[in-house]
Parts: sequence; structure tokens; C-alpha cells
Amino acid sequence: MFFSKPDNDEVAKRGMLHALGAFLYILAVVTLVSNLQRFFGDRPDPKFLAPLAMLSLLVLSAAVMGMLVFGKPVMLYIDGKKKEAVAMVCWTVGTFAVITVAVFAFMAGRA
Repeated sequence: MFFSKPDNDEVAKRGMLHALGAFLYILAVVTLVSNLQRFFGDRPDPKFLAPLAMLSLLVLSAAVMGMLVFGKPVMLYIDGKKKEAVAMVCWTVGTFAVITVAVFAFMAGRA
């Protein structure tokens, strides 16, 4: 259906690029969170600021992922390019699924 042969190769390329961007964003967040102690030292987190920081990160991440996965497809849909919009979402989610499976396979191989 949408993965066989896209009418527009640009849609497939952009979808895959958005999935790669989502993976790189997640990689950056994980790197930052796993190195917080190095950045801020051994100071204990105040009980109020840690949940505030984590919820803020959740909202920021949802916004970034929403833009990467649905931003351009919504613009295409509004412009009347419904087939391209659906194809781009499918390419983005499909590519991200492949990346996710690859990460789990890598983790399983290291166990």
C-alpha cells in the first residue's frame, strides 16, 4: 500500500529523515539524563524541582515528537495532499519502528 512505491520519493525520504531526527532527539535526551550527575554534581535534587524537570521534559519531548511525526504531514493534508500526508506518517512510523527493533536487537545481542 504505502510502502510499495511512493508516488513521491521525497515523501519517503522526508519520512525516514524525520524518524532519524526523532531517534537522534531521544539519544540526546538519554545522554543528557544519564550524565546529569556529571553536569550538576552530587547535590541531591529538591523534591519539588525533580518532578518539575521531568514533567517539563515530557511535555517538551511530546511537542518535539509531535512536530517530527505529524508536523509536515498535517501541512500536506491541509494543502489537499492527503495521500502524501498519510504516506509520510507511514514512512516515519515505519522507519522509527525499524530503528526501535534494531536498538532492541542490539541490546539483546549484548546480554
